[in-house]
Amino acid sequence: MTRLSLEQVTDFGDFTKGKDLKEFFKQAYSNISSQNCLSDVRLSPDGRHIHVIVREPKSGLMTYDKYQRPHLIQCQKHNDLVLSGNVPVVDVIYVPQSKPEDGASVLGVIFENGRVEFWKFLECRSGWHLLQTVDLCNSPRAKVSSVCMGQNFIIWCEERPPSENSNSVCSNFRFCICKKTIEVHEGGVSLGNVKIALHNNPRYTTVSSGDLVYLLPDMRENSSMGVLKVFLAWSPEHDTFKVHSACSCTIMKSSSKESDFKRLVADCIGLLSTINPSDICGFSPTGCGDLLLLLSTGWVCIIKRDGSLHHIYKLPDNCLSASGTQNSLKIYNEILALTIGKTLFLIDTKCGLELERISLKTEGLLFINTLDSHSPQMLSETGLFVVTQKPKPSPTLSEDSSALLVEAVFEEACKYYQQRSLSSTQLTVEKLKKGGMFQAPISLAAILRDYLSNQKIKTGEKHSTGQERLMSSLESELRSLILLEDIKTSMVKASEKDLENYCESLVQQEICRLLSGELERENLQYLNSIFHLFPTYSWHAIQAVLHLRSNGEGLLSSKVPVELWKIILSPVQPTANFAHCNGQQKHTTVPVFELLCQSIFKFQPSWLPRFLELAQQQSGGSSKSSWGYSMKESSESLPLYKRALTVLPCKGTYQHLEVELLLCSERPKAIMQALRILIKQSQWEQVAQVAERFCRQSPLLNKEIFIALLCEVSQHRDLDPYLDLLWTLCPEDMTVTSILNIVLKNLPDSVQNSDPFEAHGRQVTIGLLKPLLRKVLQRETKPSQRYADILQSPTVPPLTPPRQPKGLFRYSEQQETKQSTSSGSQVTSQAKLL
Repeated sequence: MTRLSLEQVTDFGDFTKGKDLKEFFKQAYSNISSQNCLSDVRLSPDGRHIHVIVREPKSGLMTYDKYQRPHLIQCQKHNDLVLSGNVPVVDVIYVPQSKPEDGASVLGVIFENGRVEFWKFLECRSGWHLLQTVDLCNSPRAKVSSVCMGQNFIIWCEERPPSENSNSVCSNFRFCICKKTIEVHEGGVSLGNVKIALHNNPRYTTVSSGDLVYLLPDMRENSSMGVLKVFLAWSPEHDTFKVHSACSCTIMKSSSKESDFKRLVADCIGLLSTINPSDICGFSPTGCGDLLLLLSTGWVCIIKRDGSLHHIYKLPDNCLSASGTQNSLKIYNEILALTIGKTLFLIDTKCGLELERISLKTEGLLFINTLDSHSPQMLSETGLFVVTQKPKPSPTLSEDSSALLVEAVFEEACKYYQQRSLSSTQLTVEKLKKGGMFQAPISLAAILRDYLSNQKIKTGEKHSTGQERLMSSLESELRSLILLEDIKTSMVKASEKDLENYCESLVQQEICRLLSGELERENLQYLNSIFHLFPTYSWHAIQAVLHLRSNGEGLLSSKVPVELWKIILSPVQPTANFAHCNGQQKHTTVPVFELLCQSIFKFQPSWLPRFLELAQQQSGGSSKSSWGYSMKESSESLPLYKRALTVLPCKGTYQHLEVELLLCSERPKAIMQALRILIKQSQWEQVAQVAERFCRQSPLLNKEIFIALLCEVSQHRDLDPYLDLLWTLCPEDMTVTSILNIVLKNLPDSVQNSDPFEAHGRQVTIGLLKPLLRKVLQRETKPSQRYADILQSPTVPPLTPPRQPKGLFRYSEQQETKQSTSSGSQVTSQAKLL
């Protein structure tokens, strides 16, 4: 196993004069603006030159080379242009040689007035030498705002002077994107003709990545401009544009012929009014056509060249606002390095796992050295640093440590047997060893001794098949036990610098061990103490043990066995004496689920509702149809959402989280509670969304929501924009009489001595209720369709014969029989007579 750490580089390759480098940093950082101290620092691709663009008090350029002391570029002509002329330096670029064997790249210094000076560092002459000076822009009044290199093109954003008749709106679109072919040869630098790729666009920052150039909106512009919601991806070779947004994973529009910005985004105007993307706080090209983005929401994303947006990592909530505006991010192989203020994050880009979080003494700038592109490197005011991997020491225990480990087995066995013993006699290790009654710890100690001896000396003896199976089944647990003991031993001998790393590993090992077995009262108290003493390490351990990952769409995933979830979601233990006080547990033992919720709420509050959803999925659903009006909830049957709500403070400052937790439960009573909170806060748009979402869940919930909103309609006019939606939610069993009764019962008290129009139309009117009443009346007057299938049946059953009482029916039947018999005999006799 390896651990990442930040080490200072004293010589940084051929930077041999560490003292001079320190003086350079001191001088450079004292000459540049404090707000742009990192954004104005540039490093050469080979890591041999450091350049600082000085903007205050005078514009200039400082450079440090590995061959000589820090200095301003010494050419008198360049000195006049940079210092005496006081023309602002926009940026510096490195132009590669057409033939790699020609030597180092050529440095281009771009000034705001469009002039470019090309310099080359000659080792034989030990200094910078001017090759030539050229003009980028055709117009002498044009200004360059940003510049970059892409393949064999030099690309810049140029500001054209506004015309006399232009208004303020048109002045925002007075920029254009230009390009020129560039080639470095032995005689100097040759540039092609200017070609304007895009007209009438706002100020853009040009960023080159592979064969693409990204045009990012400049935050200095007016934020009310809708076009700042999108950015462009441009291929200089094919002159094709693609319109992207930071809140969408699809391309809004692609065009291969359009060169006017207004016509390019004309088809997106309707979509721009509906989207609200996050601001771009930081960016970095990957070199293969992709672009890293740091968004204001705290998400680090990568936009692929095909336009898809992939979320990599979510910063802790409020991290960006608390750490200022300074940030930098780079990808090294498959490791994402990100500096936010004085914190360095190292993230695995494959799974979004946070590998390390390193505290810095000062803010730093990440850069990529082409000579060593796999290791994250950082430049700060105190020097140069590189992230290295330190291998952890292998678990080699001494004889004393081995004996202590075996002794720990017997001590743990004593606790186990003592809890299950009916005798009041205290069981000791000596009695356990000599009694001969408990063979399990003796056998385990023998296995452990044998395992430790085989770790030191690999014997050629072959064990029996049964012992081999036993050793293979216990291999992972024995290795974990030895590793844990090794960490404890190393912490005693560790220096202050390494103690923090060992402590974090120990916390993770202990949390993993405690959650892998049955949590009794003693172990639960021990787990509580770990979370209390080491909150940050416990949070990192939770993410590692549960494999918590966020996909960027508001969903959490966790790949752990079901047995672990059973331990986490176990009900409140009566022996723990857990008291629910909305986040105020005073010297009480908190169950595992509440412990995890507390840690998530402290370090990543936005994950708490998603974690509740994940826990409910593992526990078998959220019992959506359970109203439970008369059901009494005990501490054993407390639903998960109520347990999660206990971590929120009592002051109500996190009511938005409370609403999310209540809605995530999908229980009717919780949904109504969340709806009342939103109504109390006058969040009418969210009220309408919740009503539309949950009214389909059950008829009873639909009726409760409709009545609650109808009461609000009776008291004020804030729900007027959502009345059409509300009327569609009217239950079928509601009548005109019931609706009018609800409205009349909830009408606000009339104010005495008030003018007719004093309340500004706040009262409900019959005109507002007319669509609802008409709908209900039509439903009441319409014939019921409940038995329509019977009425439309082609076969009508015959009428039922009249029924008589049981006794009378028998008597009448007998009389009819007698009459028929007598009449029959008379007919027969008459026939005989005839």
